[in-house]
Amino acid sequence: MDNRYSRQLLYSNIGERGQELLGKKTAVIVGLGALGSLSSEMLVRAGVGKLILIDRDYVELTNLQRQTLYNEEDAALKKPKAVAAYDKLTKINSGIDIEVHVAHCDAGLIESVAKEADLLLDGTDNFDTRMLINDAAFKYKLPWIYAACVEGSYSSAAFVPGKTPCFRCLTPVLPSTTLTCDTAGIISPAVHMAVSNQVTTAIKILTEQFTAPYHMHIGNVWDMDYMKFDIGNMTESTCPTCQTKEYPEMNRIESNAMKFCGRDMIQVIDGRLTENVVTKTLEQADIAFKKTPYFIEFNYGDTRIVSFSNGRILMHNVENLNKARTIVNQLFG
Repeated sequence: MDNRYSRQLLYSNIGERGQELLGKKTAVIVGLGALGSLSSEMLVRAGVGKLILIDRDYVELTNLQRQTLYNEEDAALKKPKAVAAYDKLTKINSGIDIEVHVAHCDAGLIESVAKEADLLLDGTDNFDTRMLINDAAFKYKLPWIYAACVEGSYSSAAFVPGKTPCFRCLTPVLPSTTLTCDTAGIISPAVHMAVSNQVTTAIKILTEQFTAPYHMHIGNVWDMDYMKFDIGNMTESTCPTCQTKEYPEMNRIESNAMKFCGRDMIQVIDGRLTENVVTKTLEQADIAFKKTPYFIEFNYGDTRIVSFSNGRILMHNVENLNKARTIVNQLFG
């Protein structure tokens, strides 16, 4: 067998039929940090037909300890993660169709990609985006797979419209934590455990083999602990997502400024701030800047600012939303 998937074809739960099904399916991955970069690599190597990748951030040196798809060159160039992922993944498997979005995942974007997807995968690090993925998945009757990790712990579960409760139903019983990778740290094995569960479930769904019982998987690699519990009967009768079908996150009006989870960084979205406007303003104010193929980077006082061409700005060393808006007004009026 000279087929690149020969070892996967030999596995009785996949075989030729399973491989054929994988090759016809489209998966969307939201977030290309530790979770999403690893799940994208696993799915490309497995032979999924098409991947749609969404991420708003760029590669930094602190990512490399756990985000195994990227390297020092990506960090030095501050490549957007979606671009860096595309570069690596197309070299791993040139036969996969890969579409990338260097963008914040809002309701409009998730709705547009959901229409052609068979599956959504969570690679995010924040609750709000997971709730948006949950609403989009149930609105368009798509399965989606949650995954999370922090410190040495990990968790994962699949949510399938018509078969399981949705993520919103489980939020009252999930462990409440304010810990993030940026506040409490993370070790790479926890990422791999979360993604191994997530991608195995993805392959089951894409090869039409995902059946009850449906579980939430939780573990801790440091303590070598693992547990799972059945989520099949945990539907909330008044849930606005999977029961009354209001999908509130799809209709929520987002603020033009938002704080990144666990980080001293604010994102501001202002459609006026095109590349030409930002460049002209900085030149007139005699502010030094660096232009890359992906964004403009400059300092304003003690704030490092990265401006993308679509009016999206990332402000480092800023915690307060009002301060972020003030900086934009001071610079651009």
